[in-house]
Amino acid sequence: MQSRAAAPSAPLSYPPQQPQPPAAPRNVRTAPAPGTSNNGGDWRETLVLPAKDERVQTADVTATKGNDFEDYFLKRELLMGIFEAGFERPSPIQEESIPIALAGRDVLARAKNGTGKTAAFVIPILEKADSSKNHIQSIILVPTRELALQTSQVCRDLGKHLHLEIMVSTGGSSLQEDILRLMKPVHLMISTPGRILDMAEKNVADLTRCGTVALDEADKLLSPEFMPLVEKLIRRMPPGRQILLFSATFPVKVASFRDRVMNKPYEINLMDELTLHGVTQYYAFVEEKQKVHCLNTLFAKLSINQSIIFCNSTTRVELLAKKITELGFSCYYIHAKMHRNRVFHDFRNGACRNLVSSDLFTRGIDIPSVNVVINFDFPKQAETYLHRIGRSGRFGHLGLAINLITFDDRFNLYKIEKDLATEIKPIPPQIDTALYAYA
Repeated sequence: MQSRAAAPSAPLSYPPQQPQPPAAPRNVRTAPAPGTSNNGGDWRETLVLPAKDERVQTADVTATKGNDFEDYFLKRELLMGIFEAGFERPSPIQEESIPIALAGRDVLARAKNGTGKTAAFVIPILEKADSSKNHIQSIILVPTRELALQTSQVCRDLGKHLHLEIMVSTGGSSLQEDILRLMKPVHLMISTPGRILDMAEKNVADLTRCGTVALDEADKLLSPEFMPLVEKLIRRMPPGRQILLFSATFPVKVASFRDRVMNKPYEINLMDELTLHGVTQYYAFVEEKQKVHCLNTLFAKLSINQSIIFCNSTTRVELLAKKITELGFSCYYIHAKMHRNRVFHDFRNGACRNLVSSDLFTRGIDIPSVNVVINFDFPKQAETYLHRIGRSGRFGHLGLAINLITFDDRFNLYKIEKDLATEIKPIPPQIDTALYAYA
């Protein structure tokens, strides 16, 4: 197996991509020549569609009312982007939220990680955007740089036929370049709260005609770290602005924000249970000194497409990444105290099989090829556990979560099981690959 030095914070040099399961062939349809028709001029026949995803999906995304995207009377150009991105029918959270958001109501939505929340607010925002109006019409607020980059890509994929100018701005990008970019038309901004507020206070980002703000991972955005910034931003928007608020967990502070800032929001709660149906959870009791050996055994026995391994501190992230490399496995690492864009981009594109991460990577990040999550260090909070294991089993697919539990973790394991009303089983000698692996 190829090996690679643990990723340093300096510029990285990567080896050839490790073998991955072969990509499914794309089902390519070409547009008809000018002046000709295709099945009576059906625009669907001109689309370039990805191959149908044949993996098993769970009720988290299949328990729908049977609606189609066409039922929402979306622009044809938006429908083209939706279908070309591989969407077939709306998921439950999309069915519930899209028509309400299109009607202009504030929305407060709670749904599991990996069930299509991002598209649930991006689609209404793109539908209402007008490329002929050269001002910021909507902003999407996210808590991390990685989530901003990912969300901007979703916007570009779904809106690629709409001729909209979409801008992403975070603390990791050049403020001067962002200011220059805003001298040209921008219709939609995806940003962390601090960066866009900074530009608004410099009178560079004009939010006086911005009609919609979406908060993704709202529980984090309404934490003491971000809430004052978010409220300052909203005060710069017009009085009739629309707020779309989405998250998997809603602590008490969200209710306070709803009552003070939102306008009679339509509330959606699809959290009949907290954990994803498709994620199988196991624990292994180990001593601290046995953890690396246990991880080595898991690497040897599991059918890993891509895995994310979580540690509770940046120091342990770097140390574990070094150990994994010494064992002969390819490994990147990522945490808040390093330049992260390239690591995130390359892991997402399959350049490496294993990523060691801090809790920076727990929120909203969607990498469909991740089928195994390993908690090398068990988290202390149920909310953190929920977000971590939600990195596998994305959009109703199957995934596996393995927890390495020490003697000191035993009471916390019981508490998290109780808080989430879930069962974490002892790891069996052999794990059925049908629970988490796919061709």
